[in-house]
Amino acid sequence: MKVLVLGSNGFVGTNLTRCLRSRGFETIDVDVSLPASICTDISSKESFFNDLREVEFNAVVHLAAITNIRETIENPYRCYNVNCVGTLNVLELASQRGVERFVYASSANVYGLPLEIPVKESTPFNPRIPYDYSKVIGEFLVQSYYRHKGLRATILRSWKLFGEHDSPQSAVSRFIRSCLRNEPIPLFNSGRDTTDLYHVENYCHAVELCLTRSEAVGEAFNVGTGNELSIRQVAEIIRNMTGSRSELQLLPPRSAMESEPMRSYPSIEKIERLLGYNPIVTLEEGLKKTIDFWTRSILR
Repeated sequence: MKVLVLGSNGFVGTNLTRCLRSRGFETIDVDVSLPASICTDISSKESFFNDLREVEFNAVVHLAAITNIRETIENPYRCYNVNCVGTLNVLELASQRGVERFVYASSANVYGLPLEIPVKESTPFNPRIPYDYSKVIGEFLVQSYYRHKGLRATILRSWKLFGEHDSPQSAVSRFIRSCLRNEPIPLFNSGRDTTDLYHVENYCHAVELCLTRSEAVGEAFNVGTGNELSIRQVAEIIRNMTGSRSELQLLPPRSAMESEPMRSYPSIEKIERLLGYNPIVTLEEGLKKTIDFWTRSILR
């Protein structure tokens, strides 16, 4: 299978392209800038279609998006142009090419502050910020092309990913880098917010199942491990694994809106039942891989 991976330069894209190639897939790496093999802007239909005019592929994994939360709040127009108009352009191209599979990277953010715990695929959407809304819109566009164009599409709603090549500004990366330097770790709202933290290889495994299992077509799946961890617990685990002397700074919330802890973790019963998904990398194994990655980076 020849897979067009949009957003190939990002954290997930970097790991996914390597994973898919190791499993016998051929990938075509597409991003807005180098080192992708094809550089194009998905929000510009004319240039996007032109840049891919001669490219052959039979599956699409759409990861490309503006994901920086602050940026989406400060510039919602660009957020919606890339995340929504860009997704529409990708869907149209995939539909015209009659691809075998289309995988859309949505987010747990569509649920916002969840209306039930654990979060099921049937839990109502509760978006809060432009990024959340852009993913809700993207999902409806995908559903439309599935229903009205017969596009064999799947939606993945991911919880908190971490791993090698992640942004230095992500929580896990910051905690690891601070611990390796014995620097304080600031925890706003005392680190009481919770999530389902899991290694990126598990997400890559879920994508592979969506590309190969017919049961995935037309479905939306939560992706994670089904476990709940507080941000403080994550910091404590990393501190223990690194043998660090870093102090955990229990700080007040950054805003009144954050004073109530944000709890969010998924039920993964559906993806387990329909696709046979099981996490293949444990939290501890994933953190060790990531700690080793940042140790090499800092010593370099």
